[in-house]
Amino acid sequence: MRRFTLRTGIRWKITLAIAAVGALTALALSLVVHSAARVSMLESARDSELERVQYIARTPDAGRKPIWGAKVNDPELPAELREKARSGRRGTYIQETPKRAPEVWAAVPLGNGQVLSMHHQFRESANMVRDLDRALVIGSLAVVIGGSALGVLIGGQISSRLRKAAAAAQRVAHGDPEVRVRDAVGGVVRDETDDLARAVDAMADALQQRLEAERRVTADIAHELRTPVTGLLTAAELLPPGRPTELVRDRAQAMRALVEDVLEVARLDGASERAELQDVALGEFVTRRVTALMPEATVRVVADEIVSTDPRRLERILGNLLANAARYGQAPVQVDIEGRVVRVRDHGPGFPEALLREGPSRFRTGSTDRAGVGHGLGLTIAEGQARVLGARLTFRNVAAPGGAENEGAAAGAVAVLWLPEHAPTTTGSFPIVRLPG
Repeated sequence: MRRFTLRTGIRWKITLAIAAVGALTALALSLVVHSAARVSMLESARDSELERVQYIARTPDAGRKPIWGAKVNDPELPAELREKARSGRRGTYIQETPKRAPEVWAAVPLGNGQVLSMHHQFRESANMVRDLDRALVIGSLAVVIGGSALGVLIGGQISSRLRKAAAAAQRVAHGDPEVRVRDAVGGVVRDETDDLARAVDAMADALQQRLEAERRVTADIAHELRTPVTGLLTAAELLPPGRPTELVRDRAQAMRALVEDVLEVARLDGASERAELQDVALGEFVTRRVTALMPEATVRVVADEIVSTDPRRLERILGNLLANAARYGQAPVQVDIEGRVVRVRDHGPGFPEALLREGPSRFRTGSTDRAGVGHGLGLTIAEGQARVLGARLTFRNVAAPGGAENEGAAAGAVAVLWLPEHAPTTTGSFPIVRLPG
């Protein structure tokens, strides 16, 4: 069962985090300010109401005709406050009602069991609290919006640096040894992105040194083998005719071809090869070369085009693709030319999954369906020569016709050579061929 994954950019993660923290902080501060302001206003209203009722109690007519709306023995006086006043103590009381503003009561004893009280609604203060709440909401929204904008800005900077680092790492992975991730990231501020860039650069340098050492060892071994193999081949020519002599010559020829292939791979890995460009009619050129290399193959020119390329390297690519089709595939072999695209198809069991996933690899011939002979260098050399031409070489399988019983089976392998619109330069930089889709 395939797990569902949600892909989001680091910019939006940082923005969401800052917005969430800002919202929580603003909410907490708003609640604290609202509560503190309401309590402070209520306490102020209590003190004010108590001062007024005490002043009224000191007037001569307080027990008979109190002023300012005060009442004696008010039946609406809350029982708790009435009992407190009758016991000889003054006090205040907040009466909460669901649909109205709170009422502030104040009461003092007059003697003879009489209680002087007055009250008023907390209406003006309640309006002030509502205005304060409105200001707190607006301020909180401003904080969240400002924090989100700051998150987008900060996250955008980090995301941009990471994208530059990823693009530079991709160029390194595609074989550009001159690229440095740290230089691509740039910037004045140093952060963890620079640490990552330096680590990637160090890893790329170490890998490049290891690959270069491996290439040199391979080239040295092939060079050292070339002389004795040539001598062995010469000595084999001096043997008397017969079946043993033919076997020795055949194996010596195979060893010489292997040494030459290894040397060619080493040169291609060194990235020092340069194309010798000529303008050729691709359809005519491929038709003549395929007819010479594999007469039984079918050639179809859909659209011809003049291309600037290296004929020798292009012929090498075609020869290796045709040899691979003849060795591992099945007839018929078909070659199609359409503009700058050359397709070589056989009707065998298809390319192995490892080759489709990882590309050609030296000394690996794939699955047992397509194995048996060879050293896995043919497609490696073809891909390297295509890289020198600034081209791309891709591989895919043709699905076998039929129902579910043939699901996953292949009805042939297709190698596609995509020649560039512009020829490679003499400096060794190659145009990037963009594949359809």
